Amino acid sequence: MEPLAAKVPEITALFWVIKILTTGMGEAASDGLGETSLALGGIVGVGGFFLALWLQLRSDRYHAPTYWFCVSMVAVFGTIMADILHVATGLSYYVTSTFYAAVVAALFFRWYRSEGTLSIHHVDTRRRERFYWATVLATFALGTAVGDLVGLTLHLGFLQAGLLFLAAMLVPLVAWRSGVNATLCFWTAYVLTRPLGASFADWIGKDHEIGGGLGFGDLKVTAILVVVIAALVAWAHRSGHDIQKPIPVDG
Repeated sequence: MEPLAAKVPEITALFWVIKILTTGMGEAASDGLGETSLALGGIVGVGGFFLALWLQLRSDRYHAPTYWFCVSMVAVFGTIMADILHVATGLSYYVTSTFYAAVVAALFFRWYRSEGTLSIHHVDTRRRERFYWATVLATFALGTAVGDLVGLTLHLGFLQAGLLFLAAMLVPLVAWRSGVNATLCFWTAYVLTRPLGASFADWIGKDHEIGGGLGFGDLKVTAILVVVIAALVAWAHRSGHDIQKPIPVDG
């Protein structure tokens, strides 16, 4: 059965806040679980991802808890993917960043060629939803690699990297306000949220010797962000303000 309505939320300030928090949570959770137990990290990251994606794909409309659970697990799984490629192959973050950028570009090309639109206002068929989640996963992996590239390889440090990506977020915002295509601006900002949230999470959680972190602890950061995300998602679900209204043309 095809969805009865768009399967993604309306793009509001709350959307961006929750999205950035999930990126930080995914980074901290992946690193914290990996340091505690690789087996546990694999079970939570891989098992949680497939469970969340199954729940999301089987629903026939947008449901805030299901959607954001899926985003959260994609955040963890995407981080694991990016880290495994770097560690297992020994490839530099320059190479892995380039690889994931190519994957994202290929998905956008295939999605647009198939559907004629990349607008999140038209994620309303099973095929478009599959394109959407494949692209989201790739953007998380790309953002993880780019964030580590800037914060570690370029020796900028996590705080400075986070501030850099925060400033970069203003570019698509200003462009959108200036009349640039809304879909292009959305996906540019969406990619940037990953290294933005991850950089600040790493800054708070990691030891000072690693990118100038504060040493609060990855699992502590994860726990706090999970509580905050859950509260915001509960409010969104209760209010219904993030449910899309039908739009007849591409946004």
